[in-house]
Amino acid sequence: MVGYLQLAHNERNERGNSVARVLASLGREDQLDRAALSRLVASLSRFLEPGEALEAGAPAGFSFLGAVEQGGSHVIGSLWDELGIGRALGRASGGRRFQRSVERAVFAMVCHRCLEPGSKLACTRWAHTKVHLPGVPEVDKDDLYAAMDFLLANSERVQEAVFFSVANLLNTEVDVIFFDTTSTYFEIEHEDDDEDDPDRPEAGHRRFGHSKDHRPDRPQVVIGLAVTREGIPVRCWVWPGNTSDQTVVEQIKTDLGGWKLGRVLCVVDSGFSAEDNLRILQRTGGHYIAGMKLRSGTREAREALTRPGRYKTVRDNLDVKDITIGDGEARERYVVCRNPREAERDQARRDKAITRLETELADLHQQTGKAHHKKTCELRAHPTLGRYLRQTKTGKLAIDRAKITDEQRLDGKFLLRTSDDTLSAEDVALGYKNLLEAERAFHTLKGTLDLRPVYHRKEDRIRSHVLICFLALTIVRVCERRTDQTWPTIRDQLWHIQLGRFRSTDGDFEQRTELTAEQRALLANLGVPEPPRLGHITPTPATTSA
Repeated sequence: MVGYLQLAHNERNERGNSVARVLASLGREDQLDRAALSRLVASLSRFLEPGEALEAGAPAGFSFLGAVEQGGSHVIGSLWDELGIGRALGRASGGRRFQRSVERAVFAMVCHRCLEPGSKLACTRWAHTKVHLPGVPEVDKDDLYAAMDFLLANSERVQEAVFFSVANLLNTEVDVIFFDTTSTYFEIEHEDDDEDDPDRPEAGHRRFGHSKDHRPDRPQVVIGLAVTREGIPVRCWVWPGNTSDQTVVEQIKTDLGGWKLGRVLCVVDSGFSAEDNLRILQRTGGHYIAGMKLRSGTREAREALTRPGRYKTVRDNLDVKDITIGDGEARERYVVCRNPREAERDQARRDKAITRLETELADLHQQTGKAHHKKTCELRAHPTLGRYLRQTKTGKLAIDRAKITDEQRLDGKFLLRTSDDTLSAEDVALGYKNLLEAERAFHTLKGTLDLRPVYHRKEDRIRSHVLICFLALTIVRVCERRTDQTWPTIRDQLWHIQLGRFRSTDGDFEQRTELTAEQRALLANLGVPEPPRLGHITPTPATTSA
């Protein structure tokens, strides 16, 4: 007797009877093309969740126990080894006793931060139940805190060792460093007690200050980050939340100076461009490109903006004009940059504000008494409209036409200052625009890696937490550079690579999902080998009869 195999689907006809509808004929049973059948199963499995596909493909006699994520941890583990981060942690210990369990605990926290950010307690549950972490034993919160203490005690050496290991492998240029700061707030209403409080020796970092998250009602810390022109993190810092940008430049220069980076061009924005800071950045042969405040009112800024000269177009929507002020050692070089498209937007926004202001002033003139006084105060304090107002001799508010004319001269412009005469005006402008790499790194820290909420209150724990995020950012940035994809996109593709666990009376074994063409291409672009098809195989111990 010859048997034939068909793939059929039961459906009800118009009479309500169940009828089998043939979807595909697979041929004679004794001549079955098993390779074609495997391709069909793989094709159908694409419509299933990874765990469902593994369960559907369970071998006869085996029960499906469940599946855990493997793709993300496999990639992070491969890059962890390739970039030498684990070895760097060992070197950072300075030859002191370094247990592999500490390195594995740090690795687990970095994986957690990259793949499913949460608290350290959540990390212990996640590492045990949701992901495949080779070489990571069961860890509890105390293990993670011990690893965080190691990171903090060796913070400078860890960052230096990791950066140079990554820079050497990737052949990263370290001639330009971009630096910026951000802040992250805490879900508490009161700042820490004074540091001299004997009952709270760890207090002091969670302070009220200028919030870049627009949450001035919450205590915060200030985080500094230096990155290369490729966006690879160099080093991070953590300061109390009331720290001003103008006060941190000397520490940054000193800390990086100890790394012997050579002649480095530092790129900073206007928050760091005080005269003393610019002199600090020039120490030991260094140079800077600094953004300047257009409305600073300094003589040099006014002269640079009003100096006649022709703009040179260097890119679409970017014109530059090179300006030198002064002679000899006192001379200063500025580059005035103009974006014509942004100038049009500035004009449109101002026209809209003036139209609204004219309406508000007309309403104001119709009011008297307390209502008039209240409305006057609101207009003068308004962050946008207030700048275009002046008070007449009679005490009335009027539109300041001279101010509007001054603002028009600034439309679409930004002002840069540099100490490096070897750079062209175009290189200065484009170098400063690459400061967006630091802003992009902060966006990744806060958005993708969920830097906040911070579940720690002690200064040491906060700094360790930021350092873990720094290590995670290094892995993420390397992945993004190699694939030209965002980490959320990469992470989503890797999540679908999972490891299933199966059991029978003969023993247990592990098997990953079939890789799609897209997943294989992603792993190839990352320079990471495919995870093995089969994991651990554990035979059931033989029993001896009495």
